[in-house]
Amino acid sequence: MLDSCKLKSACNLPFICNKKKISTAGTSNAEVPLADPGMYQLDITLRRGQSLAARDRGGTSDPYVKFKIGGKEVFRSKIIHKNLNPVWEEKACILVDHLREPLYIKVFDYDFGLQDDFMGSAFLDLTQLELNRPTDVTLTLKDPHYPDHDLGIILLSVILTPKEGESRDVTMLMRKSWKRSSKFQTQSLRLSDLHRKSHLWRGIVSITLIEGRDLKAMDSNGLSDPYVKFRLGHQKYKSKIMPKTLNPQWREQFDFHLYEERGGIIDITAWDKDAGKRDDFIGRCQVDLSALSREQTHKLELQLEEGEGHLVLLVTLTASATVSISDLSVNSLEDRKEREEILKRYSPLRIFHNLKDVGFLQVKVIRAEGLMAADVTGKSDPFCVVELNNDRLLTHTVYKNLNPEWNKVFTFNIKDIHSVLEVTVYDEDRDRSADFLGKVAIPLLSIQNGEQKAYVLKNKQLTGPTKGVIYLEIDVIFNAVKASLRTLIPKEQKYIEEENRLSKQLLLRNFIRMKRCVMVLVNAAYYVNSCFDWDSPPRSLAAFVVVEDMLEDEEEEDDKDDKDSEKKGFINKIYAIQEVCVSVQNILDEVASFGERIKNTFNWTVPFLSWLAIVALCVFTVILYCIPLRYIVLVWGINKFTKKLRSPYAIDNNELLDFLSRVPSDVQVVQYQELKPDPSHSPYKRKKNNLG
Repeated sequence: MLDSCKLKSACNLPFICNKKKISTAGTSNAEVPLADPGMYQLDITLRRGQSLAARDRGGTSDPYVKFKIGGKEVFRSKIIHKNLNPVWEEKACILVDHLREPLYIKVFDYDFGLQDDFMGSAFLDLTQLELNRPTDVTLTLKDPHYPDHDLGIILLSVILTPKEGESRDVTMLMRKSWKRSSKFQTQSLRLSDLHRKSHLWRGIVSITLIEGRDLKAMDSNGLSDPYVKFRLGHQKYKSKIMPKTLNPQWREQFDFHLYEERGGIIDITAWDKDAGKRDDFIGRCQVDLSALSREQTHKLELQLEEGEGHLVLLVTLTASATVSISDLSVNSLEDRKEREEILKRYSPLRIFHNLKDVGFLQVKVIRAEGLMAADVTGKSDPFCVVELNNDRLLTHTVYKNLNPEWNKVFTFNIKDIHSVLEVTVYDEDRDRSADFLGKVAIPLLSIQNGEQKAYVLKNKQLTGPTKGVIYLEIDVIFNAVKASLRTLIPKEQKYIEEENRLSKQLLLRNFIRMKRCVMVLVNAAYYVNSCFDWDSPPRSLAAFVVVEDMLEDEEEEDDKDDKDSEKKGFINKIYAIQEVCVSVQNILDEVASFGERIKNTFNWTVPFLSWLAIVALCVFTVILYCIPLRYIVLVWGINKFTKKLRSPYAIDNNELLDFLSRVPSDVQVVQYQELKPDPSHSPYKRKKNNLG
């Protein structure tokens, strides 16, 4: 039997092992053939680091640790700021196919907006670990280029156990690291078997970026085109760009999830946008959430370090709404008492209680059938991602199966009834990013409560079917009045979406959509003109009778101004031209979507919104009948001009545009359209066949 203290190192990366005396007898893994096809579970507790290398100018570092097996990152720790003796106490559960590949441990110093600094590495030879025996390991960090440098030590506790069966009940939380490539990484969290439900984040951090003051001029004209990046753990947000100003007014609001009890550090960097070259760094600052009291809005004026100027923020920490994962046997809505409490929470009598809490969503992810084979073995390792705006949860992975059963229940709080539930199936790959298998997008207002349905999976663009169906059962409970009021405030933006890229097909499609909207206006003009040419006497006579009334309302909208992109000159013209083309592509999409949304409002594409528009018009008509127009204009003007005095940090919005933003465009109508499944996939027919 080999002693675990004799673990080997390669590339001259030694480590010291301190083993505790444990009464449980272990079996040496050296006795197990390396070709053993079974899987192993490696449970690691990352304890702490000691005497790590200083990489920052202040003589400290912001260390975090990566675990890699076979070149793939399988774990990344949280960042401990300004500490050379960090304490993590984080646990990771890793499934290992075979034990030939060692576990590489790499430590980095986190530099937001810049390349992280390497702080040392070591590795753990898994073939020398004893099975079923906890072991404390001390790893000495080394730099292969400078083997004589003392970079400190990392302390771990590990236990290796054989894993029987092909599936593991590990529920995962996806944290996408959206870069210019569309790859993402996943981190897993094991749910406690002692709890019926698991709340995956502990709170919400609501941030409003108000303004910047006296920022540093980075352009030759003495101005800048500033934008701001925020990061909390793996969550990121990028503000819009404010052109040619040193005192930008952003007025943007967004939310981060708070996973740590003690809070966390929000890293903030300000940048100057430069087309065709690397953006200029303006400055950085941080917000320590542990120093802020909860359920209270804090106004922060932050001095930018390594630069000039200030940023003004509003930060509010609130308790988390109920977001949970549980097994199918644990169902909130089937529990009579819980269901009554939920119905009471969203009853019409509680209209003005927490206006942001619009409703409750429960999603049962039951199973999938006939999935695409993504592996060379003709199988897949599917897991399912459930997304509602910026809330994102995962099921466990079912290995080597094209007909997986998950039987999981997800619950979300609804902040906007016009949100779209997205369910995506991926194939897990250990040596590269996950493969896309299929996706469905389901508007909450189209859901039929309590009905188990088979949804045909679509491609990434949601324009056509792909292989497989997924069985879901969804329930939505909401307060209609709260939902209506929420329609008139700005829509929540998904802050982890990929940036639009130049696409020939997309540009052509947007041009055709734009042309279609313009042709509607042209045909309407021809129709009006024909009334005056007496091509149809009855129609012209009717037009003659009402022409005077029509003249008062005939203010033709010139659809939008061209918004010509700024001419950046010929510096790195390839990138500049590409940026202009992307801007034109996006403008065509915005203008075409605007026209299509107006059309779809009158087409009753979303009955809830069409009824809401009718009710609003009826109320406005009654008000006009009862109150003279001059008084209405007076009240509107007073409200408009005193808004900044009453609420200086309020986010500007246009209620009509906010309403139209909830109406789907023609492209979204196609994306949300439910495809008819093959009748052979019906669960009822399958049961009948089984009985037969």
